[in-house]
Amino acid sequence: MLRKDDVIMNLGIETETLEYKKSTGELKEAVISIASILNKHQKGELYFGVRNDGTPIGQIVNEKTLREVSQAIANHIEPQIFPQITSVVIDGKDCIHVSFEGYNTPYFAYGVARLRVTDEDLMMKREQLESFFKGNQTEDPWEKQLSSFTVSQVDDKRVKDYIERGVSAGRIPFEYTDKKTALDKLMLTQGDRLLNAGMVLFCESLYAEIQMAIFAGKDRLTFLDIKRERAPVFELVAKAERYIASNIRWRVEFDGSLQRKEIPEIPMDAVREALMNSFCHKDYGACQSNEVTIHPDRVEIYNPGTFPAGLSPKDFINGNQRPVRRNLLIASILYYSKDIESFGTGLKRIADACRESNCRCEFEVQKSGFVVVFYRSAETRQDEPINEQVNEQVNEQVKTKENQLFDFLRKRPSATYADIAAELNISYTTARRLIKSLLKAGQIERFGSDKKGGWKLID
Repeated sequence: MLRKDDVIMNLGIETETLEYKKSTGELKEAVISIASILNKHQKGELYFGVRNDGTPIGQIVNEKTLREVSQAIANHIEPQIFPQITSVVIDGKDCIHVSFEGYNTPYFAYGVARLRVTDEDLMMKREQLESFFKGNQTEDPWEKQLSSFTVSQVDDKRVKDYIERGVSAGRIPFEYTDKKTALDKLMLTQGDRLLNAGMVLFCESLYAEIQMAIFAGKDRLTFLDIKRERAPVFELVAKAERYIASNIRWRVEFDGSLQRKEIPEIPMDAVREALMNSFCHKDYGACQSNEVTIHPDRVEIYNPGTFPAGLSPKDFINGNQRPVRRNLLIASILYYSKDIESFGTGLKRIADACRESNCRCEFEVQKSGFVVVFYRSAETRQDEPINEQVNEQVNEQVKTKENQLFDFLRKRPSATYADIAAELNISYTTARRLIKSLLKAGQIERFGSDKKGGWKLID
């Protein structure tokens, strides 16, 4: 995007994703071009105040003209999009820049669908439209059906926080006033009722649920901890992210300063992307829980939604496959708040993040769903040489955690490793290591059975 002090004499020729209009007097033609570009490329740019050869000539730019552009796009493009419309100065001349993106093709401008070919907007033929609709058959109408929830059941703060994130990301063009207006503009309501998409995104319902567990071995026979959470999608992702972060290993690196750097064995960017994708593409109508399972050798994130027929994860990782839609409305809401970056790129982003972190990952297509598998690294060595000053710092931190553990066990002698990890804000593995160290030193001992026993402090 151009800034006030940018100096550009010519913007270059028009392309299939770039359009120029001399002024907002060509507003209708501009709206048609935006829809045409979306149908071909799903994103693009348009300038008012620029000749079609790329020469800026300027135009009147004020609140009224910006509002006219926004309203024309909102009123005459279907399905609705949320472009970013800004005032820019090019070569000393006031212009308007419109950046837009949308994936719910085909788009209609003034009731007609057109397709961008070089710098022209050509009306779609019947067979082209049929091809678009055939490609959209994977969309699930469930998200656009009416739910039993009303707008009054939505927490105002949840909607306000969401709108603020979207505005900050530059993807929502309006400020928060009240939840009803915001949800209406996001197309999540019908009257006073929420659509199913609005229900799972902003309310607690049985359709948005995740089960998280830690297993003792590579199979799913013996679990050490299990949780089931029900909340709006945004909160479920955050809960699952914290659960994984608290129960994997983190290694400590020092760069010569006293500030230590903690690095997880699995890149958390990839974990968050996998979690977002699991809720973005799940089959909500099946009313089945998403799952996170943590094993000694791997972490799995399960999405109860079948993979697109005839395609493989490799098609998306290689970046040559157009996005296949199931929950387009939900995906759009996640995109506006920048919880997902772009449609159809999630698997590639996960694979790239794991490759950069030397973490092996796999994608498993199952009959009833889809699984992202992150393989865990070997146990981080605790005896790596570090300088004496840092060594003292680490020892002091360990001693503090041991004292906190003593205090906790006095109150909760029956505490599990998971309880200890949560109380001390450490990983499950670190909790086990602390207990093992105290057992070896004779400072605590175990009594009773594994299920009903506890810890006894030795004075």
